[in-house]
Amino acid sequence: MEAMLRPFGTEIWLADGPVVSVAGFRYPTRMAVMRLRDGTLFLWSPIALSDGLRGAVAALGAVRHLIAPNGLHDRFLGEWQRAFPQATLHAPPGLATRHPDLRFGRDLADGPGFAWDDEIDQITLSGNRITTELAFFHHASRTLLFTDLIQHFPRGWFAGWRAIVARLDGMTAREPQVPRKFRYAFSDRPAARLAVRRILDWPAEKLVIAHGPPVERDARAVVANAFRWLGA
Repeated sequence: MEAMLRPFGTEIWLADGPVVSVAGFRYPTRMAVMRLRDGTLFLWSPIALSDGLRGAVAALGAVRHLIAPNGLHDRFLGEWQRAFPQATLHAPPGLATRHPDLRFGRDLADGPGFAWDDEIDQITLSGNRITTELAFFHHASRTLLFTDLIQHFPRGWFAGWRAIVARLDGMTAREPQVPRKFRYAFSDRPAARLAVRRILDWPAEKLVIAHGPPVERDARAVVANAFRWLGA
């Protein structure tokens, strides 16, 4: 099915892509497109590119920023950069060395100095042995974006032994959760706790996650509950 852009608030659109397989586990894919005040576009976690999606995105504005929000969501970066060579690719530290064929700009980091300052904020959740992930906050729509650190698969999404693993991991819990594998992978919990507290200071109303339905209200309460185990 062709990925379609749908509005999710002021100057933000979502598109759901094809399911991908990682170690036999099926993951849905989702991207977000945010239009900045200068009319250029910020693409979070780009999904598989199709002609229809390319045209829909281009109709919104000029693509200038391609964002890999963690070290795991890099599968489709190359096709987007080839389609929009004028765009700058940003990723967490270390990802660029895995893709010498791509052109990367400045590594993602906390603080100012990016073209989207004052419109989109980011905070790094570092010290995780699986991946470094950045949470983003889009001011215009009051939307918080997480990638893999919060997941919410429906019961029945996985089958067989994978369903058991997903249940034990918290991937198919009743509410959005941080999967246990990511919880155990944090080597510096005080730093992670501080990052989550800073994230909860954002006046977020909505939540977008890559692997689960978007949340349209009470985003901060959902995130606080997901990180309750951390004592944030």
